[in-house]
Amino acid sequence: MKIVFLMLLIVSLFLFPNGIRKSLAARPSVVSIGSILQFNSPTGGVSAVAIHAALEDINSDPTVLNGTTLQVDMRDINCDDGFLGMVEALQFMETDAIAIIGPQCSTLAHIISYVANELQVPLMSLASDATLSSIQFPFFVRTAPSDLYEMAAVAAVVDYYQWKMVTAIYIDDDYGRNGIAALDDALTARRCKISYKVGFPSNAKRSELLNLLVTVSNMESRVIILRTGAEPGLKLLSLANGLNMMGNGYVWIATDWLSAYLDANSSVPAETINGMQGVLTVSPHIPKSKMKSNLMSKWSSLSKKYNHSDLRLSAYGFYVYDSVWAVARALDAFFDDGGRISFKNDSRLRDETGGSLHLEAMSVFDMGKKLLDKIRQVNFTGVSGQVQFNALGELIHPAYDIISIIGNGVRTIGFWSNYTRLLSTVLPEDLYLKPPNTSLANQHLYDVIWPGETAQKPRGWVFPSNAKELIIGVPNRFSFKEFVTLDNATGKMMGYCIDVFTQALFLLPYPVTYRFEAFGSGTENPNYDQLVQKVVDNEFDAAIGDIVITMNRTQTLDFTQPFIESGLVILAPVKKHITNSWAFLQPFTLRMWCVTGLFFLVVGVVIWVLEHRINDDFRGSPRQQLITTVW
Repeated sequence: MKIVFLMLLIVSLFLFPNGIRKSLAARPSVVSIGSILQFNSPTGGVSAVAIHAALEDINSDPTVLNGTTLQVDMRDINCDDGFLGMVEALQFMETDAIAIIGPQCSTLAHIISYVANELQVPLMSLASDATLSSIQFPFFVRTAPSDLYEMAAVAAVVDYYQWKMVTAIYIDDDYGRNGIAALDDALTARRCKISYKVGFPSNAKRSELLNLLVTVSNMESRVIILRTGAEPGLKLLSLANGLNMMGNGYVWIATDWLSAYLDANSSVPAETINGMQGVLTVSPHIPKSKMKSNLMSKWSSLSKKYNHSDLRLSAYGFYVYDSVWAVARALDAFFDDGGRISFKNDSRLRDETGGSLHLEAMSVFDMGKKLLDKIRQVNFTGVSGQVQFNALGELIHPAYDIISIIGNGVRTIGFWSNYTRLLSTVLPEDLYLKPPNTSLANQHLYDVIWPGETAQKPRGWVFPSNAKELIIGVPNRFSFKEFVTLDNATGKMMGYCIDVFTQALFLLPYPVTYRFEAFGSGTENPNYDQLVQKVVDNEFDAAIGDIVITMNRTQTLDFTQPFIESGLVILAPVKKHITNSWAFLQPFTLRMWCVTGLFFLVVGVVIWVLEHRINDDFRGSPRQQLITTVW
């Protein structure tokens, strides 16, 4: 039997020498990838455990890498200090890693993306910053939904509740600024806007955050979007609760940092959860599956094993787990296609001064582009759902859970998916089975208990204490005071035009502070051309009244649709009628009555001429004949 096996081996070497050599060279016993994470953060700690969980599952499955062991060189970096984090990340890039998991922070992701492009090492990052695109950074692979989708979900919530203005509070770094820029675009697409936005540094003092919140409380918008990290975000919510900004009328919407914190932390202090009652947040949607259940069932033992027993599995843990699997599957296809792992030095990376960064130690992955192509072609069902990238390098079918914090926990009130770009109470994975229905009539969310423990939807705005007051010019008429006039007794403007204006303001979804200013003395009608000119000259912000729309005026001003219009009319004089018993005399004048009486006499004379010769009744004395004629 051994002789037969040796003969077959010798024959195969002669017949397929290149294939055997390629297989032996392309399938190393160990393959090492890198990981750059901040372990002391909830997302970084969960990601570290998820990487170890993925390695155990991959290396225990011989069908994945065909006997090759996958290893991860993990490096703890400082995302809070941009400079130290950059130095630590650059030092890590001196290792010959064929792919890197991380980083989770946008600032370092920008820096490492430049290095990854140069070294041709695929970067599997959780950074959601929408400005990190595969066009500028071809080796940047986003393995979690982009901010473009998260902010589209937030904007959909704002639009669903018919709020038109929001206030944005953000941490002043790449993550915060670029996220708010994406939110601004998403709100503009829905005809909403950010009325006020304010940033703060990551090391802001308590007094600075208090001043920020006081300024926000004086604004007209009561819908506040909070785009920060977990630590400053929780501090802001606590301070807002102390300022009574978590009561009736306020709406707080936190981005996914809050849901990630709540998911990852097994025990949230009671005072923390009590201070955020009614807050809305969003979380990447992870569909239910057997794979997800299996990972969650063994998470407790895994987190204890890798020194993160206080952390639970969050959405980003699922994405990191699938990221490692995506690299493993891509490596398998890479080796099957003849890929080799080799590095070469870049002659441009020379540290002539002998510094400690050792730039010359950085090597270029020779077949990095080929591995990148294999990563972008992966298509499998993972614990986070379907893992597949579109032409822009983004995961297909991004979706979010809309979450309300109530009591000691959270409640999912609906979902948003990029498939329909609408809010729905139907699971996104069920929507994918049907043609997309983008009718706004299909939008629906479950009821929410808002801040202040009320089920009534907040109006979303108040009259601000520091808003600019609009000066409205109003003609003080002498005649036709029913249209508009100044009431001398109360000093208020009144009339039909004023009523129309105030009712129109009531229908607006935002506040308008204004003041009426009378134009004219009231003893005569004012000159309307002069009133219009005052609006043109910005002495008045607007004018209200029975102002005729003429061609000359429309060249300098905008008019509303006319709400007073006479149309075609007939003018007639008005006379007072007699209502006594002689009213029947009114239809004819005295002359007409005289002519009518004369006709009576003429007719009587004609009858007398014709009758008195043959009729005895018309004969007799002259007096008798006159009576007969009149009769």
